[in-house]
This record gives sequence, structure tokens and C-alpha cells, in this order.
Amino acid sequence: MILNDLRAASNPGDRNLRRTCAATASLLALVAGAPALAQTAPAAPAAPAASAQQAAPSETGVVNRILVQGNQRIDQTTVLSYLPIQPGDTIDPVILDVAIRTLTRTQLFADIQIGLQPNGDLVVRIVENPIINQVVFEGNGAISEDKLREEVTIAPRGIYTRARVQEDVGKIIELYRLSGRISANVTPKLVQLEQNRVDLIFEIDEGPETGVQSITFLGNSAFSDSELREVMVTKQTQWWRLFTKNDNYDPGRLDYDREQLRKFYTNRGYYDFRITSAVAELAPDDSAFAMTLTVDEGDKYNFGDIQVVTENDRLNADFLELLLPIRTGDLYESDKIESSVDALTFAAGSAGYAFVDINPTYRPNPETDTIDVTFNVSEGQRVYVDRINVIGNTRTIDPVIRRELMLTEGDAFNRTLLERSRNNLRALGFFKEVTVDEARGAAPDRSIVNVTVEEQPTGELSVGAGFSSVDSFVVNLGISERNFRGRGQNVVARVEWGSLRQQIDFRFTEPRFLGRDIGAGFDLFHSRYDFQEESSFDYRSTGAGLRLTYPLNGYSRLSTRYFIKDDEILVPVGYCDTGGSGSSALCEQVGASLNSSVGYTLVVDRRNDPVRATRGWSGSLRQDFAGLGGDVNYVKTEVDATLYYGITPSWIVTVAGSAGYVSGWAGDAVRINDRFFKGGNSFRGFENAGMGPRDLTTQDALGGNFYAVGTVELTLPNVLPEQYGIKTSLFADVGTLGVLDNRYTLGSNGLPDTSIADDLSLRASAGLSVHWKSPMGPIRFDFSQILSNEEYDRTETFRFSTSTQF
Repeated sequence: MILNDLRAASNPGDRNLRRTCAATASLLALVAGAPALAQTAPAAPAAPAASAQQAAPSETGVVNRILVQGNQRIDQTTVLSYLPIQPGDTIDPVILDVAIRTLTRTQLFADIQIGLQPNGDLVVRIVENPIINQVVFEGNGAISEDKLREEVTIAPRGIYTRARVQEDVGKIIELYRLSGRISANVTPKLVQLEQNRVDLIFEIDEGPETGVQSITFLGNSAFSDSELREVMVTKQTQWWRLFTKNDNYDPGRLDYDREQLRKFYTNRGYYDFRITSAVAELAPDDSAFAMTLTVDEGDKYNFGDIQVVTENDRLNADFLELLLPIRTGDLYESDKIESSVDALTFAAGSAGYAFVDINPTYRPNPETDTIDVTFNVSEGQRVYVDRINVIGNTRTIDPVIRRELMLTEGDAFNRTLLERSRNNLRALGFFKEVTVDEARGAAPDRSIVNVTVEEQPTGELSVGAGFSSVDSFVVNLGISERNFRGRGQNVVARVEWGSLRQQIDFRFTEPRFLGRDIGAGFDLFHSRYDFQEESSFDYRSTGAGLRLTYPLNGYSRLSTRYFIKDDEILVPVGYCDTGGSGSSALCEQVGASLNSSVGYTLVVDRRNDPVRATRGWSGSLRQDFAGLGGDVNYVKTEVDATLYYGITPSWIVTVAGSAGYVSGWAGDAVRINDRFFKGGNSFRGFENAGMGPRDLTTQDALGGNFYAVGTVELTLPNVLPEQYGIKTSLFADVGTLGVLDNRYTLGSNGLPDTSIADDLSLRASAGLSVHWKSPMGPIRFDFSQILSNEEYDRTETFRFSTSTQF
């Protein structure tokens, strides 16, 4: 066996042996304290003495040539490349010691012996470290083998060293400790194979899972034990906590809990709070720990004198004080100190001082229970952008990213513009993560801006089928690319075929037309909608359009468009014949018409975040003028606005309002396909076209020329993990729809037609919406309660719908 005769290396009287380095010691450790060897294959030849060196007859002399002995897998040239001795060199014991240490650091050898022979030959005898054949885990049940393999560094076909094995043993034990198994034990063992190979076996004794029997506090009077337990991540072990791993003892987690308790107290005025001791006692049966935390709450403080001190007058201290979120007399909160530092840093950065240093100093006054805080601001020099580095873009070309930045090389540094640049990049939808930070440049007044992006897939190939209460059965095939050729171009080709709607469309958008900040694009489309259930007609439309979009300033854009389309209204045979039941509000529009229109949309976006807004507002104004040729004449206007207010990052209130009006001109009435219809996803609690004017004889929805809708929605957290992509919200919708042309609401005698309901009455609903970003696409569930409606309206209490994003 490889362990035989290792004790021979311990004979200090042997002048032919030289002490070897740590690599030799690692092999000796196989005898005592190292992994045990199990002999399952023919034994390899006995290794040379493990902790010895073989001295040459002379340790000083000139090297004639170098001979390598004992190498099996490792080529002689590889050994010589690591050896810091060449033929012709004069060596001494110091040089030999350096050579041994150098070869040891390669971790390739279990034993190294170097000696100079009388004829000048330098003999290097080596024993190679074994190669790992396989790594096996035995006894693991609480932690999967895949997770264990992720932790260890040693792997099959790697080189075995005792140091690496012991390091991996420590990692496995730490992994078990974090899972609540404090008494876990790991024993590594080796199985010797032929050709200097070994199997490495980690024998694991997991031990019992150590829970938390109790969490007790001493010294607390302002808050009860139960209130403080809620602050901690560690929880007491209870039978009903089946899906949590925080009810076991973890010393690392306890350190985090101490910090959470400190924040809890200091955010409630207790500036002097400290934890004097935290003791965990293991139960006699090793099943659980009893934790006891002793606290010193101290007195409750308010903010006293608040000052901002600057080094010079380049930043106005009085103005900076107005930006602070704290005032004299307010309850002391440590988080407000951090918020104040952030506010001052941002303000200084907006003024061009990239590397401002803000140091708050505290002066407690125990007599008055107040704390005076002084924010010392060191502005440094005004900074200019020296260089902008774009990092992480493997597909998107640099110009696409740089054109969204509001700073260029040579500009004065401005943190506000950097934040807006980051939002511009996030709004593109090309990147999963965007970070913009600054580093010091070559000179004190120069800054380097690093824009780091993590790209995400922007192309979609959608092939699917679905069913919803909105569209019944739907089959779709779509190809879209939001970042075509990495140039930011948007291409969409889609075919959708369902029982209620069929459509084909192709769209192309160039966001930087002719190299300018102008978006240009065109649309081609054909669609057919089945409104037989709602209003006894089918609608077909085929057309094309041109679009131009350009910014007015940093937060508003103006879009212009021209569309021409051939529209056709189809009704059942005989529906509009003499004696038929069809309403004139529908039958007058049966047949084909050519719609030629020009329009614009003005969009203003003042949200703090283009993806997950928690503050700010956005709004739009849209107008279309039909009648530039064609058969249809109307003016259509729509306006909408949305206000966002985040109570917390998870609790967000959204208030939205929209209104629209369309009127014909040159004697034309508004056609049914150009009117507004509300319900379904646009007004929850009502079916598609379920509210508004209606023919009471045929029960056909007629749409309206005017609408106004308001929505209040509260997005609130749920108990599901964020990675599930499920969000919930409470909503309330209120609005109205109506105002048909007089020719449809008045009879031939000039009196109101009683068969047409058009009263602009108020509708309202409230309920719960669940949004799920499923692997099949976005799915939405609406649970509604009707608060106000008319008898002829069509309502619903539940709706689920799917959509495909392009």
C-alpha cells in the first residue's frame, strides 16, 4: 500500500534524506488525521519516504544536467519548467530549498526529493499526487447531492490534495450549519485505484436538525417579547411552520437579527440602544436551542439642532438643509439619517460634484433627550466626465446605448442626468439590469462613468393556443424582435386566429431615423372581429400606416401618423331589410368605407421609474382627423392620465382617469366601428361592450360618442414568492358611456326613440385582480362586484383573459 514505510522519513540521522515541503506532509497526513484509505484495487508501488529529503553526496556544486525520476502523467519538460535551476547553475542548500518550495506550490506532487550527484547530475525524484476518479457523497438526505457538488471545489479528473479536501469538508459542514444541523460531521475517505487514481468519499453524519425552542428577551420595556420576535428573521420552532427554514439555529442569522433589532429600536427614537449579550443554550437532547437576548433600550430621543456645514460656498448650506427629510423636534430615526445623506449626495452630484463626502456627526443631549446632527459636506472639485465605458453588451451595439445617455465625454458631471440615462436604458426593454456608476478619473476633476448592462432576450417566437372568457378559443403565431440586429429596431409579424377575432399584422420601427432622435415606422394589417354576440355585426379592416415620433424634451414626446384603411361592416342576411329588426344606428353603416386619417399623440411621462413606478404621473392626449379623402369624416379626441403613489415598495396606489369624444363633420354621423365601447378589460365587472347605449329591441350594443372612466387601484403584496410572477391588486372602476348622434336616438316625429337606451348613467364596480406572468404569457383574473349599473347592461363577476406581448 501507498502508506507503507512512511515512518522511515522520521529518522533524523539519515544524512541522505532532506526535509520535504508541505506537499510531502499532505501524504503523511493520510496516516494520521487524513482521509482513511480503503484498498479496493491492486496496490500501487510504495511511495518514497513522505517527509524526507534525499541529500546528494554534496549539497553544493555546479549542475551538469537535470534528471527527473518518478513522473508518470506529468511530462519531464513540465517539471523542468517549474524548477528554478538550470544546467550550469551553482547550487547550495538555500537554492535547493527554494526549488522544493516552488515545486510544492504547484500542488502536483505528493513528495519531492532533490539531490546533486558526484558527477554533477541533479536528480529530482517526485511522487505525483493522485488523480480523483470520482467524488461520492454518502449519508446525505437533508441536502441534495447536486447542492453538495455546487459547494465543493474538488471534482473528478482533478488533482487530489489534502488541503483541498479539508477545505471542502469545511464547506459541507458550513452548508449543514446554515440548514440548522449544528452537529453534522463529515469524514473524507480515499479508495486507492490503479494508475495512481483514487475515489474520494465524503461520509456525512447529518445529525439532528436543531430548532429554536424559545426566544426570550431581558431588559425590554418599550416593546414586548412578541413584538421583538416579529422583527427577527429567526423564528421559534412550531409544528405549523412547515414551509420555512428560519426556525432552526444559525449563528450567522443571529448576527443579522441583532442588526435588525438595532434598526428597529433606532428607528423609534432609541439612539442608545444596544444588545449587551446574546446566549444560545442547547437542550440536553441536542434537539433545540433556547435563545436569550439581553438589551439595553436607553432613553427615547428627538432630533435637536440640524445643520449642514460645507467647506466653501459652492454648495449653499441653507438650500441643502431644505432638502433634508428631518426637522428639529422630530422623533429620532436612523433611516432618516441615511435618507438625508442620500439626498445631499444626489443634490451635490446634480451640481457636478461627483465624489462628495458627507459625514454626519452626532451630539446627544441626555438632559433634554435630543440629538444634534451636523452633516459635514466636503465637495471637492467640480468634476467633468472624462470617459464613458459601456460594459456587458454582447449583442446591442454601443451607439444604441450611448444615444440614450444624457451625458457625453467632456460634460460637467450631473447625477440627475445619470439617473435619467439609466431610466432611458431600462425603458428600452433590452436589458435585465442596468447600473450606472462613477469612478475617479486620471485627474481629481475627472470622472469615469461605467454603464453596465445585463442583456436579456428581446426576440420572441410565439406559437400557442388558448382559451379565455374574452376571446374563447385563440391560436396565435408571432415573431417579434425589439432589438433587431442589435440596432434597437422593432420588428413584429403576427398571425392570430380565434373564434371571435382573426388578424394579421406586420410592424417595423426605426428609433433613430436618419441618425436623428426621430422614430419612424410603418404598419400593415388585416383584421376581422366577430361582434355578433355583442352587437350583431362583423367588422373587417385592411390597411397601412406611417408613423413619426420625436421628443419635445426629456419627458415628453409627440407622435404623428397617417393611416388609410378599408373598413367593412357585415350583418346577418335580412337583418337590415325592410321589416328587419336592425337598428338604424347599425344598419346605416353596413357595407364598405374608406377611412383616411391623420393624427397625433402627445405623451408626458414624469414617473420615477419607467418599469415599476412608485411616484410621479404620466398622461397622453390623442387626436385623429378623418376626412383627408375617403368616405369617413370625424374628429376623435382621447385624453388619459395616471398618478402613482407608493406607500411602500410593495403597496402602491394608482389613480387613473381617461375620457374621449368623437364627432362627425360635413354632415356625417359617427360609424359604429369608430365609436367607443367599454367593458371587459377596459371596465371590469361588465362584459365586452356590456355598458352604454343599447337597442332594447335587439339587445345590440351601439357604442357611444363620449366616455369617461376613472380607476383607483391598490397593488398589495401577497404571500407568494416574487419569482412566481403573481401580483394582486384591489380596484374600483367608475365611469359612463353614451351620447349617440341625434339621428339614432330620435324617431321620425322628432321625439326620443324609446327602443334606444342612451342616458349617460354612472356605472361602478370594485373587486380583486390577479396578474400572472405565466410561461404561456400574461394571464389576468378579475373578480368583480357591481356597485352601479342599468338593467340593460351585461355584467359579470369573473373574467380571465390572456394576452401575447409583442
